[in-house]
Formats: sequence, C-alpha cells, structure tokens
Amino acid sequence: MAMIPFDDRDGVLWMDGRMVPWRDARVHVLTHGLHYASAVFEGERVYGGNIFESLAHSRRLHRSAEILGFRVPFAAAEIEAAKTALVAAHGIVDGYIRAIAWRGSEMMGVAAQASRIHLAIAAWDWPSYFSPEARAQGIRVTMSPWRRPAPETAPVESKAAGLYMICTMSKHAAEDQGFHDALMLDYRGFLAEATGANLFLAIDGKLHTPRADCFLDGITRRTVMRLARERQIDVVERHIAPEDLDLATEVFVTGSAAELTPVGRIDDRTKTQAAVRVVPTITPEVAERLAAHIEERGLGPDDLLFTGPRGGPLHPGNWRTRVFNPAVKAAGLAHKNPTPHSLRHSAVTIWIDEEIGNPYKLSRWAGHE
Repeated sequence: MAMIPFDDRDGVLWMDGRMVPWRDARVHVLTHGLHYASAVFEGERVYGGNIFESLAHSRRLHRSAEILGFRVPFAAAEIEAAKTALVAAHGIVDGYIRAIAWRGSEMMGVAAQASRIHLAIAAWDWPSYFSPEARAQGIRVTMSPWRRPAPETAPVESKAAGLYMICTMSKHAAEDQGFHDALMLDYRGFLAEATGANLFLAIDGKLHTPRADCFLDGITRRTVMRLARERQIDVVERHIAPEDLDLATEVFVTGSAAELTPVGRIDDRTKTQAAVRVVPTITPEVAERLAAHIEERGLGPDDLLFTGPRGGPLHPGNWRTRVFNPAVKAAGLAHKNPTPHSLRHSAVTIWIDEEIGNPYKLSRWAGHE
C-alpha cells in the first residue's frame, strides 16, 4: 500500500485561529522554526472520538514554549476547542493529534525576538505506531549510540522539536539493522527512554522506570505510574543501569504514539511471553487498568472486544471482555471472537467479568501453553 504524503491529503487543519484546507497549510522556507528548531509540539491520542488527557497536553504545550522563551498566542481553552472541532470535522474515532507552535519568518538569524509565533493543529486516523504483528510479539529494540543530553546543555523538560534530532538518527539506525526502535542512555550512562516513548521494567514484582531528570516526563508515563500504584504495584523511579535489563522479566514502553507496547527483544535479550513461555504478571495488569481509565473517558462499544467464556459464543449480559483497543488490534483480534489457541502466543491478557449475581466477579485468563 502506497504511503500518502502528509502534505497531500483531504480535510482541514487548524492554523492560527481558523480552519484551512489541508493542502493550503503552508509556511515559508525562511521560517525560524525550520532553521533553528524554535518549535514545540504535542502528540495526542483519540480513543472513541475523545482526546486522551487533552488538557494536560495543551498545558504542556504552553509550558514547553515558555521554556524556549516564547508564548503560545492561544489560551489552553482555545486549543481545546480547536482540537475538538478537528476531531469532529474528520469524524475521527481512533486517531492522532499533532499540535505545533513555532517562530515565524520575520527574522532570520539566531536571535528572533520579533518573530511572530504560530500555532497549527492537525488530526488524522492512526490506529497504531507499531505494526500489529510487532505489538503482538513485542517490539525488537537495540541500544542507540546517541545519549539524552544533560539538563545544563538542552531544555530537557520541553517537548522541543530540536531534541528529537538524535531520536530520528537512532531510530533510522535501528531500523537499518532490522529493529523496530532503539533504547537511549542518558549522559551518565543510565537507561533513559526509547526514541519516542518512556521505558518500564518489571523486576521482582515491582515496576521500575528511569528517573525523568534529563528527558520528557511523559503524560502516558505518569498515567501508567498512577494506575499501577492504584493496583498496589510498587513503582520505583531510579537511575537504572543497562545491566539491570538482565534482571527484568517484562519490559514495555509508553507514550501517546506508542501507547503501551511490550518489548520482546533487546539486542540478544528476550523479554516477552512468546519467547520465554512465562505469563506476564505486571504488563497486562497495567494495560488493563489503562484500558479502564480510557474507557471511563468515553470509549464506545466498538472499542471493546466481546467474547464468551473461554473463547466460546457470547451470551449477552453474562460475559464481557475488556481489552485495551490497540492491544486487541495488535493481536489481530479486533471484532472477532478469539479462542484460547488464537491468543496462545499473544502478549495480550483478557480480563473477563463473569456475572454471578451482582456485582461482577473479576477473573483473569492469559493465553499460554
């Protein structure tokens, strides 16, 4: 299937306060943001027609711009209204939103105090960052030679465009070697993150994640940490040495684009259920809690997978299976009634509500041999 260029699509974008035809959203080649990376952006997910943690993203966009020394000329409420209008205009159910603010073309040089600040927002259908096959088996990653910079050398708390240059280089190098992504160390040699997602390791029943002191403290990262703690899973933020990857029984990454994606292989280390024949105990539980969190914010029935007991026929009102929609798609099971065999090599855990009177009794079934 041929790739559709992002500058040649139907629809509209929101740009500097008004909707414009998609193909007419243009900037001049002598734009400061293009030459000097004076731009900040946000990536956001749409589930069931609702934008996940939308206001948090709008507020972070403002904060990122302030760190770079400029102010977004639209209030968070105006940004919220624009995003909602775009989702409605395109009829997006599951998709992605990209907001970007940048310095314009009034000045060309390192200093650009008089440059106008622009804001544009786009939205499009985008079911998954990684392929369904990759997500079902767990993505393959390698270690990047590039490191996240020290706080004294870059605006690490801003989602600034310039900070992603080494991420692009790292991901390209990883893909050239047959991997899906790369893990990056920080300037001290500790584990930091993937090229566009935060990192989690399950070690001895606890969830470990690198301390976000030189890279972006992701909104999805914070959500996962909070939800894990609500499930009485200990979350440990610390400096993690690369050697600790050998101690982890499960590894996954989180982000607006990556969502919650299991890692299957890190160079020559294997980390998924399919590889080691061990049913994960933490990753599915956190994924299920995140699914419920998203569901509470307005996911519709099309985002749920319904099946009967142990993969049998559905008996309405008796069994209800709740699966994080991207995980369902990753397993290739969307809108199907799976059997245990079809899930046997999947990293997805099915959570089944068995109605025995009222309330429901919650039980878990994980496909494995």
